[in-house]
Amino acid sequence: MSSTSADHEKSVCCVVESFEQIGSQWRLVVLHDLQDGEKRFNELKRSTGASSRTLSRVLDDLGEMGFVSRRTEADAPIATYYSLSDKGHSLAPVFEEIGTWADEWL
Repeated sequence: MSSTSADHEKSVCCVVESFEQIGSQWRLVVLHDLQDGEKRFNELKRSTGASSRTLSRVLDDLGEMGFVSRRTEADAPIATYYSLSDKGHSLAPVFEEIGTWADEWL
């Protein structure tokens, strides 16, 4: 296999792996929604339209992958806040480019 062919395969694999991590509908919705800043669970639920079960699963997944950070405050009841990590914030230009593409082609 030539180095050009190997490089192409590697770049394709990286793109596929990226979409596997962030490419589900609900992951994209949550990541995009958190671009506006930190939100509590119920705020995310309202703004995304996700069910509690779906949102909980997606937030757990995104947290495990390092895209979302979680913090709690000992209010009564305990308040849980979600925000983008540095890794999650690094997706901002990607969302901007997808938005630009969508404006032109969709």
